[in-house]
Amino acid sequence: MPRGDKSSYTDKQKRNAEHIEESEKDQGRSEAAAERIAWATVNKQDGGGKKSGSANKTATKTTKTSKTAATKKAAVKKTAAKKAAAKAAPGKATKKTAKKTATQAAEKATTKTAIKKTVKKAAKKTVAKQATGKPASKTASGAPAKKTAATGARKRAAGKS
Repeated sequence: MPRGDKSSYTDKQKRNAEHIEESEKDQGRSEAAAERIAWATVNKQDGGGKKSGSANKTATKTTKTSKTAATKKAAVKKTAAKKAAAKAAPGKATKKTAKKTATQAAEKATTKTAIKKTVKKAAKKTVAKQATGKPASKTASGAPAKKTAATGARKRAAGKS
C-alpha cells in the first residue's frame, strides 16, 4: 500500500476527515494543511485505518504494557530502597515512624482525658451524696467509689496499650 493511501479507512472515518478538513479551511488554513490536520486528527482518535486488511494494532498495546510494567518495577525498586535505607539508618526518624508515634501520643492523651473525666464524675457523685446526708457508697472491698472509678479507668487504659 503506497504512503498516504486511504483505502484502509472506514467510510465513517473518511466522512469525519472531510468534516474536519472543511472546518480547518473555514478557519483560514490552506488546502494541504487542512487535509494534513484532518487525517492526523482521525488517526489520533481512532488509531489509524479500521478496515479489515489494515495493519494490526497490537504492537502499540504491547509497547504501552511494557512501559507500564517498567514503571511498576521502578516503583518496587524505590520502595525496596527506602526500606533498606530505613533499616541502615535506624537513628533517623522516617515519616511513617513519626506518624505512628504521633498517633500513639494522641491515643494516650485521649485515654488520660477519659480517666480524668471518670474520676471527676465519681467525685461529684460522692460530694452530692454527702451534701444530701447519704453516706458515700462503698464497694465490696470497702473502698470509696471515687478510688474504684479511678482504678477501673487506669486498668482499662493499661489494657488498651
